[in-house]
Amino acid sequence: MSSTVDADRDQLHELGYAQELHRGMGTFSNFAISFSIISILAGAITTFFLGMNLGGPRTIMVGWVVVGIFVMFVGASMGEILSTYPTAGGLYFWSAKLARKNAPVWSFFTGWFNLIGQIGVIASVDFALAKMTAFFLATFGSLGYHMTPRGTYLLFVIFLLLHGALNTFGVNLVKLLGDISVWWHVGGVGIIVGVLLIAPSQHESLSFLWKTNNNSGWTGGSSGLYVGLIGLLLAQYTITGFDASAHVSEETIGARTGAPKAIMRSIYVSAIAAILLNGAMLLAFPKGALTPDKDGALLFNTVAGNGINAGSVVFGFAGLNWGRLLIFIAIVGQFFCGMASVTANSRMIYAFSRDGALPGSKLWSKINKKTRTPTNSIWLGVVLSAVVGLISLVQKGGYEVAFFALTGIAVIGLYISYIIPVFLKLRNPEFKQGEWNLGKWSKPIGWVSVVWVVIITVLFFSPAFWPFWPIGDDIKGADGAVVGYTVNNFNFTGPLIIGSGILLGIYWMVSARKWFKGPKVQGTPEELRAIERELEGVMNA
Repeated sequence: MSSTVDADRDQLHELGYAQELHRGMGTFSNFAISFSIISILAGAITTFFLGMNLGGPRTIMVGWVVVGIFVMFVGASMGEILSTYPTAGGLYFWSAKLARKNAPVWSFFTGWFNLIGQIGVIASVDFALAKMTAFFLATFGSLGYHMTPRGTYLLFVIFLLLHGALNTFGVNLVKLLGDISVWWHVGGVGIIVGVLLIAPSQHESLSFLWKTNNNSGWTGGSSGLYVGLIGLLLAQYTITGFDASAHVSEETIGARTGAPKAIMRSIYVSAIAAILLNGAMLLAFPKGALTPDKDGALLFNTVAGNGINAGSVVFGFAGLNWGRLLIFIAIVGQFFCGMASVTANSRMIYAFSRDGALPGSKLWSKINKKTRTPTNSIWLGVVLSAVVGLISLVQKGGYEVAFFALTGIAVIGLYISYIIPVFLKLRNPEFKQGEWNLGKWSKPIGWVSVVWVVIITVLFFSPAFWPFWPIGDDIKGADGAVVGYTVNNFNFTGPLIIGSGILLGIYWMVSARKWFKGPKVQGTPEELRAIERELEGVMNA
């Protein structure tokens, strides 16, 4: 192992960096970080309502297969680059090395979209965690707890603070909790599937998995196809964040092969487990879930109307106590997901700041010499996520509107940053494949990946529900008191991402182009070793 660590350090020196972070993760722990961020106990449950409304059971089941395959292509294309450049900066570093012209520009935009996407991941995961926790507390009537926007936001901030604190204690604790997270997710899915197939008094049949449903408001001849495509976002949102394997590569032993393998494993294991999980959730519905009652209502749509908490309502088909247990399993899984998301984001902020790309870079690139973790970067990510989460307080019906906006920011921000270096690799004949590579399949798989990201970007920018304009308004009773609100179906993803791109463009032209030159070399080999000796002395003191 020591020879492998030495080889990892030598390669990092060749890329211009000192071994500042503690290299103590194995391939399994690297996989655990990405697997925990993908977290089917988070995405496959909290976005279940999207698949229910947009296409129904068929879209949910087919979506995991289709999205799983195409995301495997994206992950493989990224893994090939990661094998050559295993650095914490990951994607923005890759873009700088692969761009044949204007490398600083490509690097700058890749890094910023990756950062925006990661903040969106943290905010959406911990927001959904807060919403599900509030729902869980509300099931205990004796507590007298009632969900409110402010109360949910408070829970959201508490979870952010806990995730920041856990990451502050050092990589060994994160590694331990990440390893536990894998088994919690695998065992948790097994328990949920088992309970949902046994506990409910009646079930839908297997044929139910092939039925369709359109509760989007869109009608017309081609609406079924459109709605089905939008429904793929359930799986697409969930299988994201696996770039974490790159961001912790400087802490991974044997990163040149271990980190790419971790990316691939996190994707296919998540897709397989999600098929089982969502399949069991669908079969847990009582018979006739898609049959109109005397008022023309569908039980399926009634459950879907609970939005983020639709999955929790499905758990209730197993009975109150079993349902509470299943919700608790999902809550803990989501907690692990949020913790891993903060880990990956802090490494990215640290690396991006190490190369001077962020305002206040000297502060964010500092390493806690005792724990050898980027403490300041951890808390910057936490604060930014808390600010983004304020969206939920300014929107009427802000729960699902805010959540959908946050998920869109997360997915599109990240996938734009994923595909830029893949695109640059395809156009760079001088790219040298690392130990883990795709051989002759590199270009075909790479171009399929580019096309797929273009497709999902269009889907995430598209309006999911009709009417799609912000029509949210108060509904008042006879006495003039507000008794509810009309739904605001506007999709904020496109404006937020495009607006971010415009602001970044202005920032680049006005300021960043004058000083950001891409990744920096930290020093000569002797200077790099001196940095490492100082850190090792403090850590071992």
